[in-house]
Amino acid sequence: MVAGDLDGRIFDAVNKVLLGVFMVIILVPLWNVIISSSSSGRALAEGGFIFWPKEFSLENYRAVFNDSSIGQSFLVSVAKTFIGVITHVFFCAMIGYGLSKQYIRGRKLYVAMGVITMFFSGGMIPTYLLIKSLGLLNTFWVYIIPALFSYYDVVILMNFFRNVPDSLEESAKIDGAGDWHIFLKIFIPLSMPAMATIALFNGVGQWNDFMTTKLYVTNQALYPLQMKLYEIIVQSQTQSMQNIGGSVVIETTTKGVQLATIVITTLPIVAMYPLLQRYFISGMMVGAVKE
Repeated sequence: MVAGDLDGRIFDAVNKVLLGVFMVIILVPLWNVIISSSSSGRALAEGGFIFWPKEFSLENYRAVFNDSSIGQSFLVSVAKTFIGVITHVFFCAMIGYGLSKQYIRGRKLYVAMGVITMFFSGGMIPTYLLIKSLGLLNTFWVYIIPALFSYYDVVILMNFFRNVPDSLEESAKIDGAGDWHIFLKIFIPLSMPAMATIALFNGVGQWNDFMTTKLYVTNQALYPLQMKLYEIIVQSQTQSMQNIGGSVVIETTTKGVQLATIVITTLPIVAMYPLLQRYFISGMMVGAVKE
C-alpha cells in the first residue's frame, strides 16, 4: 500500500468522525427543541427526555396561533422578505456591475466610500433622524429602502462579474447590445450562484429582523412575525412572573410556548436551504477567491 493512500484514508476517516460529531452536536439540541415544543406542560415539568415526548401535545402551538394577528404578521414577514431580497440583490448587482468596470470614472472614489461603510455607520440616533426625515417611520418601506445596499454583497458580486470573460461583453456590443441588455441578459444569468448566495444571506437577515420594527414601527398592522412572537414570549414571561409560587406547570407551559415560537420562526427559513444549497456552495467559492 502506498504511504500517500494510507495518509489520505486516515485524513478522510478523521474528517468523517469530526463532521459526524459536529453534526450530532447541532442536530440533538434542534431535535430536542422540536420534541419539547410538542410536549405537554406536565411532561416538560417532569423532564428527563431528549429524543421523544412523553405526552404529545400541540397546545403550545395552539397558544401561539390563538393570536388572531399572527396571520397578518406572517404575511408582512413574507412580503418584506420577498420584496427585500429581490430589491437588495438587484440593487447590489447594479452597483457591483458598474464597479467591476475599470473604465468607470471615479471608480476608486466610489470603492473607497464603500469600504468606509464596511467599518463605520452613522449610529442609532442619526439613523433614526434620517429615517424620520425620509418619512419612512411607520411605513412598510422602512423594511425595504434602508436594506437596499450592503457593500459586503457588492464586493462578492463585483468579484463574480470580473470573472465573466470580456469577450462575451465585446461580442454583445458588436451585435448592438447596450449596457442594460448586457447586464440583464448576460451577467445576471451567469451570476445566479453568487446572487442566490446573497439572497440566502439577506433573506435570513430579513426574516429574523425585529429591531427595525422596535425602532421605527409602532403600527401593529406592520408587525412582522418575529416581532409578534417576541411579544408573545414577553407576555408569557410576564404571566410566569405573576405566577411565581403557583403551579409549576404554568411555568413549563411558558417554556413550551417559547420553544414553539422558535420552531415556527426557524422552520420556513430552514426549508429554503436545500433549494439554494447548490448555488450557495459555488457562489461562496467564486466570490471568495480573486486571482
